[in-house]
Amino acid sequence: MKKIMEIEPAQPGWYARWRLAPETTRTSPLTVWAVVEDDATGQRQVVGIDALGQWQGSLNNEAGWDFVRYVFQPVDAGQPDDLFNPVHTRSERIPHPQR
Repeated sequence: MKKIMEIEPAQPGWYARWRLAPETTRTSPLTVWAVVEDDATGQRQVVGIDALGQWQGSLNNEAGWDFVRYVFQPVDAGQPDDLFNPVHTRSERIPHPQR
């Protein structure tokens, strides 16, 4: 089991990209960076936690969402075309999650 040891706010522009199907990805904004520790080994790693509360290696992620990578996109460059932000209303969400 892994547990969060420390957190720091994520700067705007950081996202986690998840694969839902071979040709479908969703990118969710990161809210914090966290240091997580594996109880069995004591090993620590830094992970980004997204707006859904998901993070690489968590057992509680959305079913079928496989972590791909972290993405940085400067705020003035807009948002990723596969953005999924659970904070947005349905009408604000980008309707095409394909990449």
